[in-house]
Amino acid sequence: MSRTIIQCQQLGHYYSGKAALNNVSFEVVEGEPVGLVGPNGAGKTTLMNILCGFLRPTLGSVSLFGLNPGNPELSDKLSALPQDARLDPTFTIGEQLQFFARLQGFSSKEANKEAVRVLDLVALKDSFKEKPVALSHGMSKRVSIAQALIGSPQLILLDEPTAGLDPINIRNIRSIISELSPKTTFIISSHDLEELGRVCQQILLLENGIMSSTRLNMSENDSPTRFFTIQMEPCLASEVIGQLKRLAGVIHVSNPQKNEFIVEYNYEIEPQIDLKIITCITDNHWQYRQFSRGKTLEEKLFFEKQ
Repeated sequence: MSRTIIQCQQLGHYYSGKAALNNVSFEVVEGEPVGLVGPNGAGKTTLMNILCGFLRPTLGSVSLFGLNPGNPELSDKLSALPQDARLDPTFTIGEQLQFFARLQGFSSKEANKEAVRVLDLVALKDSFKEKPVALSHGMSKRVSIAQALIGSPQLILLDEPTAGLDPINIRNIRSIISELSPKTTFIISSHDLEELGRVCQQILLLENGIMSSTRLNMSENDSPTRFFTIQMEPCLASEVIGQLKRLAGVIHVSNPQKNEFIVEYNYEIEPQIDLKIITCITDNHWQYRQFSRGKTLEEKLFFEKQ
């Protein structure tokens, strides 16, 4: 049975009388990555700072591994990567990582080995003697992630780890997170909903300081009513909706935005509805860009309950 590593109960934090967090309660169990999303100003950074022990909550309680944030016993269990993390331009990558390892109690010899180990995890072992100026933005971001991996912490908080990166580097960071889970639990704050949907099964949504939690795919898999999302090439929406509605098992077809269609269907009536939909698209000589099971994370979080 997975253990709970974060418990927040009725957490509140105020700046000049304004609530940044309002009655926030949630739990995180060890293992799979957790996404943290919300608009700018929703309270994500405040929550991260409280978990790291940089801020004390105004109200409520929070514990990590049964300890209060900021407890020295968390130093080898918790690590964090701020979005604006920067590398010192005057030291080599290896020197900086060795320094942070020494701060965590590694001996000089152990710190050197640890710096090599974490750079190897992010495929930058050959950059040990380079200075930050020689690195691309993507490489610098991976070095910062390597810093967060020093000491093999059990919980890592990542704030926008893929912001500004090209697709290849985004894929590299996704692979790092996937390979280290479930031994390391990641909480990933990001505006990239598509990427979070690929990595995380639990999403924490903050809006105006209020939190809700979503388990992706669970409700759909437990119900005969399920969904497909289709991204089409430019097409006549009324024609697509009309044809798809004629398929056995289809309950409803919606068109939430241009060239996107959500097909709601009954799995028990037609378990192979995906083949039927593809056949319908082919027969009508339509072109589609993407065909995916379920709703998009954007739809689940922001529009499903409207």
